[in-house]
Amino acid sequence: MTAQHTIPVEDLAGRMKTGQRLLGLDLGTKTIGMALSDPGLRIATPLRTIRRTKFSKDAAELLAVCERENVGAIVLGLPLNMNATEGPRAQATRAFARNLKRMSDLPIVLWDERLSTAAVERAMIEADLSRAKRAEKIDAAAAGFILQGVLDRLAGLRRDAPSSKRFNRPDRVHR
Repeated sequence: MTAQHTIPVEDLAGRMKTGQRLLGLDLGTKTIGMALSDPGLRIATPLRTIRRTKFSKDAAELLAVCERENVGAIVLGLPLNMNATEGPRAQATRAFARNLKRMSDLPIVLWDERLSTAAVERAMIEADLSRAKRAEKIDAAAAGFILQGVLDRLAGLRRDAPSSKRFNRPDRVHR
């Protein structure tokens, strides 16, 4: 069941305008990793990591990015336990979404982020990045991994939808 402050990924298409981007977030206790989609909703790119302070300051910084980058919705990684139950970190993420929704009309999607940081760290180790470089980039890269999962799901929905119901993307011409 989806709470009022979030929407299922399947409803995202109807809530965004053509050319708008998605902002992916990987919430940590000390940092927030950010990633942006391209306007065609195909590719996620890590953006940056911000150090968490007070919620109001963090939210203002995130919403400023949304304004500047023409973001139409936010994707929050939901840190479920391996058995799909929700622990304290997932509850904190839901609270963040609820509080952020009070400050913005942007739709918020929660996306299962299990093993995202581990997958990104493995890739960084394989790329022979130093521990310091990994620490500097891991949160934004994890946000990119989470966001790419949503973009891949949206691509599958576009592929599976009857042509009359595919959402309006700038690279498609509807006649």
